[in-house]
Amino acid sequence: MGYVSHVLGMPPVVRVAAIASLTPLEELDVEPFLVDSRGQHAMCARWAADRGYVVTRELLVRGLRPDHSALWSDVEAGLVDLFVAPSRRVLEQALTDVDEFTAECARRGVRVETVGCAEPAYDAQMKALVHRRLSMPTAGYDGR
Repeated sequence: MGYVSHVLGMPPVVRVAAIASLTPLEELDVEPFLVDSRGQHAMCARWAADRGYVVTRELLVRGLRPDHSALWSDVEAGLVDLFVAPSRRVLEQALTDVDEFTAECARRGVRVETVGCAEPAYDAQMKALVHRRLSMPTAGYDGR
């Protein structure tokens, strides 16, 4: 897709893999943003859209090794040009070693960015929505 747009005189599309942390529901009261993976992915999607980028992959991980194939398969297939996460804090939950991951990104020529926005403040109602969405996924509840 990026190649075709470049040939037609348009800038190539930047393809983004959004990283969110998989944090247990039990941590909702203490770490609501880390538990709210949908909110993390939405923050990354807004960041990408604001730059004209396209999210092609959403990763939801916890304590993943920086060399894990789940991170690199889409890069190797030419489907991802950049990784983004809401913050360094999310990356620290998602990966076992952020510095090693960043070094591997540099070695492979893949950018890694953080959104850099403040985490939203979660009131009791927002926490209840996150709890309901995560505790009832098989009941067909879609989080709205």
